[in-house]
Amino acid sequence: MAKTDELFKQYNIELNDDAIKADIEKIISKEFAANNNSEVYKTCLSLIDLTSLNSTDTTAEIISMTEKVNNFNETFPHLPNVGAICVSPALVSTVKNNLQLPIGIASVAAGFPMSQTFIEVKIAETSMAVMEGATEIDVVISIGKFLEGHFDEVMEELSELKDACRSAHLKVIIESGALKNASNVKKASLLAMAAGADFIKTSTGKMPVAATLEATYVMCQAIKEWYEKTGQKVCYKPAGGIVTTEDAVKHYTLVKHILGNEWLNNKMFRIGASRLANNLLSSIEGKEVKYF
Repeated sequence: MAKTDELFKQYNIELNDDAIKADIEKIISKEFAANNNSEVYKTCLSLIDLTSLNSTDTTAEIISMTEKVNNFNETFPHLPNVGAICVSPALVSTVKNNLQLPIGIASVAAGFPMSQTFIEVKIAETSMAVMEGATEIDVVISIGKFLEGHFDEVMEELSELKDACRSAHLKVIIESGALKNASNVKKASLLAMAAGADFIKTSTGKMPVAATLEATYVMCQAIKEWYEKTGQKVCYKPAGGIVTTEDAVKHYTLVKHILGNEWLNNKMFRIGASRLANNLLSSIEGKEVKYF
């Protein structure tokens, strides 16, 4: 019997998408208002992986972004800084050489965003990003192989990438918007955790459907069940399409409801975003802020 068959037997993977949507609506309607305040906005700011993953990114632009992080607390001494800077592999050394603060240096790797390359290339790129200074590596599952049902192969690849990360944290992107239903999102989350993921992450931000509330609900439930069965705390990162303060607070509300206060810090919970930071700053300061 396949390893993944044994894994899936231990968890409820037959999920009802309509029931999940109804439960989310109930949670948000009851709990959103209590979380919609300046202190939560500040926490959400501290959770951000400040991200630039464009084909047009230049060294100068990444240096500028890094300097803004370096100088953030001089400009906003009353606010927490972001949790990490996330860039493409070739720009990791640029961040490392210019970053003056002890925050994460995250790199996408392993054939991001499609993950449609050879495992040898994935391992090499992951290893090189770590060698350049990345402390966190964001990789995408082999989505095509997952959709074909080759679950053992998907998990084995992720295990090899975990080894290639060495001391860096592995964030596994399941690309939830491509997985069609909640049951697949749950399965992909379990595969990633079984392979050793430190974080499970919703999306690359490169597909039309990215970090939905439904994905956050299912993935956080998977993390909760995994912790109850194994004692291992896996971290969570929604990414892609989280732009407004309201968006951020809704995801925060679900994480708080399902996983509790222990996850409400940037060691356990990140938000992948580029535009969100300025919107949170604007909400906190009560005026439009365009800092990042």
